[in-house]
Amino acid sequence: MKSIAVFCGSRNGASDVYIENAKILGEELAKRKITLVYGGSSVGIMGAVADSVLEAGGKAIGVMPRFLDAKERSHKTLSDLIIVESMHERKAKMSELADGFITLPGGAGTLEEFFEIFTWAQLGLHQKPLGLLNINHYYDPLVALFNHMTDEQFMDEKHRSMTLVDAEPGGLLNQFIQFESPILKTHMTENQT
Repeated sequence: MKSIAVFCGSRNGASDVYIENAKILGEELAKRKITLVYGGSSVGIMGAVADSVLEAGGKAIGVMPRFLDAKERSHKTLSDLIIVESMHERKAKMSELADGFITLPGGAGTLEEFFEIFTWAQLGLHQKPLGLLNINHYYDPLVALFNHMTDEQFMDEKHRSMTLVDAEPGGLLNQFIQFESPILKTHMTENQT
């Protein structure tokens, strides 16, 4: 695993624990020589994870839509900053550059990024790991909703299990290393019968 895209908020959140864990994730990425691919902002959790990667000697690539460049205050000391024309182009570029996807706490935009990548995996468009860094139980309601969707037969178990969840950055990265796509395993099993 050479690079991971991180989706997260451009705000700090209500507790210092969000920024602290974003920094720990950045340090872990740098320590493991995994390039950070993220939205390119210098503020909030986005800025914290990028700063910690760079401070630890790692590489950070930002992907920022032109119209957000001034509003979100692009990070000025990244290894690379790629300016794109739209949000869709941003997600496509991040997906192209990343070997996996981690979602930290954030708002509607963060969830939208997560769900598009999740849907692409569900449709078999990629077999990359995706996970929720469940800092301070932030994603407990979403995990419960996924379980409810599965119980109510609106989501297959193989799709629910695609999303890896951990409260610790190191634990989530360890799951990524061991990840085998349930979609790929299903296709292989079907082809053997």
